[in-house]
Amino acid sequence: MAIRTITQQDVKAVYKQRPAEVKKYDYGLMLVVGGSEFYSGAPALSALAGWRAGVDMVYVIAPKRAADIIASFTPILAAYPVDGDYLGSQHLSLLLARALAAKEVARENASVVIGGGLGRTEETLQMVSQFLEQVEIPVVVDADAIHAVAKNKQSIMDKPFVLTPNTFEFALLTGREVRELPHEKRIEVVREEAKKLHTTIVLKAKTDIISNGEGVLLVEAGSPYLSIGGTGDTLAGIIGALLARKVDLMAAAAVGAYINSAAGELAGRKRKDSMIATDVIEEITNVIA
Repeated sequence: MAIRTITQQDVKAVYKQRPAEVKKYDYGLMLVVGGSEFYSGAPALSALAGWRAGVDMVYVIAPKRAADIIASFTPILAAYPVDGDYLGSQHLSLLLARALAAKEVARENASVVIGGGLGRTEETLQMVSQFLEQVEIPVVVDADAIHAVAKNKQSIMDKPFVLTPNTFEFALLTGREVRELPHEKRIEVVREEAKKLHTTIVLKAKTDIISNGEGVLLVEAGSPYLSIGGTGDTLAGIIGALLARKVDLMAAAAVGAYINSAAGELAGRKRKDSMIATDVIEEITNVIA
């Protein structure tokens, strides 16, 4: 089993010098699907992190109250409101149509980030499961969407997806507790479960562990201040941006985790206990520039 630690050189390999002439969507279109009546921040953080990570365009699809709030944050956020307090079965066809449209307009340079702030009603989780079964572009499966996958693991197998569980969500997904395991055993378990699920997993922890069931990549950058709310949403947005830019799954997952952790490290040094997730977003520039 090959194991390697991600460094700044891996970031440089992803962010090469752009040619003199480019077209819109050459560097991707990312859809962020999330939010509910109570939760509007998560999809906004994913969207803003995706922008900072270099995607050309971001569209947020959320229930109306969340979408309206998100659209008010900044003029760069395009938020598409849908009826209702949460996303459910009545929105499935619209979400699939939007994903297909993104694939076509962006010349396949498209991705989806799904899960932040969705909530866990049975109808929402069932809709997410059906969406994952049918969507045809790369997806970052985060937060509440992981709960949907735990109920239907077939929905992700052999798809171009990246799952971003913390240790609790990993246990929910796989039935295996890793929080108290020694580091080497954690690595082994993550690789085994990624292989069983035929997917790519980013286990979020002090040292992030990324595996597709074959190789393993580690991210040792980071800060204890990254335990704050919202930094998982920023991670999902960064990985989503890289997937939309056509970076391959393992590299997008690992480099995305490194960027988020390194940005959190920079922000943590400056802000310490007053650090918030938007501070991490602002430091992305200093990691990728």
